[in-house]
Amino acid sequence: MRKHRSYPIEFKRQVAQEYLAGETLHGLAKRHEINRNLVRIWVAKYEAGSFDSDVVAADIVQTQEARIAALERLVGKLALENEFLKGASRDVPRPRSETMSVIAGPMVSRSPKDAG
Repeated sequence: MRKHRSYPIEFKRQVAQEYLAGETLHGLAKRHEINRNLVRIWVAKYEAGSFDSDVVAADIVQTQEARIAALERLVGKLALENEFLKGASRDVPRPRSETMSVIAGPMVSRSPKDAG
């Protein structure tokens, strides 16, 4: 399945202007290999002023601010988890100086019977 294609604002503006200059929906869609409904949407946005550079810049800023806020929330969450885990690791009793085996627990001293 194809991924969602993204078109630059300049291209959208150009297609909308061509339509408003008298080009047909079918002709534009065929020439640019896009859907006719997409042309309709772009024309409506163009007429509403959505393709103006100030509006586009404001949308970009708003998108970036939302992304920054989400990342800041994630950093805060990870910092809390980190502090919690640091505190939890301090509370865990440390093993005494005896050697530990990962598989069986504390090492057992060999009996004199096994040493021979």
